[in-house]
Amino acid sequence: MSPDPGSDPPTDLPIPKQKQTRPVAHRAAAVTAAARTTPAPARASAQAPARAVPPARTPPPDATESIVCDVDLLLSLGVLRRGPGDPTYRLALDGAIWRACLTPEGPGTVRVHRNGPRVEIAAWGPGAAWLAKRGAAMVGADDELGDFPALVAGHPLLAEAHRRHPRLRLVRTGLVVQSLIPAILEQRVTTAEAFRAWRRIVERHGEPAPGPAPRELRVPPPPRVWATIPSWEWHRHGVDGKRATTIIRAVRLASALERTGDLSGEETVQRLCTIPGIGIWTAAETTQRSHGHADALSVGDLHLSKHVGYALTGERDADDARMLELLEPFRPHRHRAARLILLTAPGQPRRTPRAPVPEHRWH
Repeated sequence: MSPDPGSDPPTDLPIPKQKQTRPVAHRAAAVTAAARTTPAPARASAQAPARAVPPARTPPPDATESIVCDVDLLLSLGVLRRGPGDPTYRLALDGAIWRACLTPEGPGTVRVHRNGPRVEIAAWGPGAAWLAKRGAAMVGADDELGDFPALVAGHPLLAEAHRRHPRLRLVRTGLVVQSLIPAILEQRVTTAEAFRAWRRIVERHGEPAPGPAPRELRVPPPPRVWATIPSWEWHRHGVDGKRATTIIRAVRLASALERTGDLSGEETVQRLCTIPGIGIWTAAETTQRSHGHADALSVGDLHLSKHVGYALTGERDADDARMLELLEPFRPHRHRAARLILLTAPGQPRRTPRAPVPEHRWH
C-alpha cells in the first residue's frame, strides 16, 4: 500500500546509503601509499628496461707512422706554437701534440705522442698521407747534430746548455706558407700583438680540423682566403697595411713557395728575400721551422742580439754585428746555438716596463 502524497514515509523501511567520494588529494595519497607498499621487484618490472648508449667510436687515422727516436717533443715542436691560444696547435692532457695543417694535398690533422722509445704519428684528412710521410722530419728525428757537440765543447755556457737539452732537435715541417704568414705578422710589433692577430684570423677564416681533433683546433685559411680579407678587417685584427700587403703578395705565390720545401734552407732564404716586404729576419724565422735551417740566424730581431751578447759576454745592448761576431765560431749551427742560449741563459735585464698591447677591434 503506497503512502499518500504529502504524508511522512514509514519508519520501518530501510534508508538507502549514499556513495561517499574521496577528495582528489586523498586519492593521490592513497595511490602513493599503495606504491610504497608494492614490492621493489614488482615496481621495477613495470618499468621499461633502460638501453645502454654505446660510446662514440673514434675514427681510425687515415695514415700512421712509427719512428724510433730520442727527441724531446715538447721542446722541439714548441717553436710551431704561435702563442698559448694558437688554434692550430694543442697540447692534450695525455701529452699528445695535435696540429692542424694545410698541406699541398689539402687540410690535415696530425697527432704526435711518445710511446716508450717510439714516436707514434697519426693523421686524418686529405693531407694525412703527406703529413705521415714527413713525420720523421716534422718531429726533428732527421736533424743531424754533426760537429755541433765539438764546436760547443770549449764554451762553458753552450756546453752546459747542450748537456741540459741533449734531445733538442730542429723540426722541418715542409710547410713554407704556414710558417711564413705568422713571421710576417710578427714584423715590427710585439709578440703578443702578432699572436693575437694570428689567433683571430685563423679562428674567423679557418676551418675545423678533420678527424677526432680537439674541438677548437682549426686549419689555417687557404691562400685564396688570405688574399680576399678586406683592409678594414686587417686593421681590426691589428695588422697594418704594409704587413697585410706583404701577406697578400706572398700567398699569390703560394704554389711556388711550397715547392721550395724540398730545397735547402739557404736557397729558400734567398728566394724568399726576392719578395718585397720579406727580409732576412722573416726568411730566417720561416726556414727555421719549414726547413730546420740550423744556421738561419734571425738578424734584425729587437731582442735576440741583446740576449746573446749579454749571455756570452755580459755586455748590454749588443747589436747584430756583435751577435754575428760572437756566434761565428758555431757556423753552420748559429741558430741552434742561439736557441740553446735562449733556453738556458738569462737575458739582459729590462730598464722599462713592457709596452701595452693596443686594441684596434673597435676603431
